[in-house]
Amino acid sequence: MLTQSQEINSSFVAKDFKLLGVDKKYYTLNSIKGPKATLICFICNHCPYVKEIIYDLVKETNELRKYGISSVAIMPNDVNTYPEDSFENMILFSKSNKFNIPYLYDEEQNIAKSYNAVCTPDFFGFDENLVLKYRGRINNPKNKNDRELFSSMLSIANKKDIPFNNPSIGCSIKWK
Repeated sequence: MLTQSQEINSSFVAKDFKLLGVDKKYYTLNSIKGPKATLICFICNHCPYVKEIIYDLVKETNELRKYGISSVAIMPNDVNTYPEDSFENMILFSKSNKFNIPYLYDEEQNIAKSYNAVCTPDFFGFDENLVLKYRGRINNPKNKNDRELFSSMLSIANKKDIPFNNPSIGCSIKWK
């Protein structure tokens, strides 16, 4: 079902987690936190909206790293209902799309719930103090040159006003 992300809650602070990555290592919020900003992306393997933006997401997260902005992707879907989102398929998806960021499995769906994530993709941009500054989309579907996510994350890292905060639209998270 097509779902739109919720409006930004400017008092929201990133919630800690300990999740297994496709590299079979565990990651916490502290272990992935960037020196200037942190991007948390809720994605999955099967969603056509994720598939449409995955090349851009990999490109953007690689470039953001150069500016002290770290990124992580979290897969929150119920894999019993959507086996294409299984951990094994996460590994394949990560490899085939050349991820250079941790791709983590939220098996119990507690992290997605604690962030109020509602769709895939759903992007959360935090400042150096892990306060939410951006909740939006990767770019304007009508003008992919906008680079909304990239511009907003750079603004966060440079402590400037966020130029964009447009909702992300994607598949609803598949809750258990």
